[in-house]
Amino acid sequence: MRRNTILIGLLITAVLLPMWYVALHGEPPSEEIAIDESVSDIRPLDSPIETPNKLSPSQVGVVVWVALFGLVGVLTAAHQFMNRAVRPPDEAEPVTDGGTVSLPWLNTEHRWVVEYHDASDAIEGLVAMSGLTVLSIAFAALFTGEYLTLARTQYFGLYATGMFLSLALSTVAYYAWFMPHVEVAEIRGHE
Repeated sequence: MRRNTILIGLLITAVLLPMWYVALHGEPPSEEIAIDESVSDIRPLDSPIETPNKLSPSQVGVVVWVALFGLVGVLTAAHQFMNRAVRPPDEAEPVTDGGTVSLPWLNTEHRWVVEYHDASDAIEGLVAMSGLTVLSIAFAALFTGEYLTLARTQYFGLYATGMFLSLALSTVAYYAWFMPHVEVAEIRGHE
């Protein structure tokens, strides 16, 4: 596992370093065009952190690649969390072949249940689901308030990101704590 991680890191570095070099030397800086504040109070470039107002196509490419690799990292972390953090330990007694699992649609002539652990239904899962639900409602309210009241802070993207991430994490939490762990074996004929 460690070797694969190092290889992936080297591959990412090999892709990003030339792109970053071109991005840094690609386009000369330009003058920012200011919005006339006497006409409108909209601040489309306001953000909670200082960001550049103009990016060259090379810089946009680097940002997109970094965002995609970040997304892969987040998905990997969520997958590791779901499969390690809340799954039953190895010493837990599973229901196995010949047990009392009654899933007739899963047991066929060529497929059967090898291992089945019921959902943990732990209180931590309920707390996580409740917190993430409240968080997604709060971000949805902020997003709606931004739109309806025309607050002019232009944080639509921040609020939408928070809302969708909290909804995605609530899906991860539901899968991890409230879905049973089922392993099946299947006979496949390769003709």
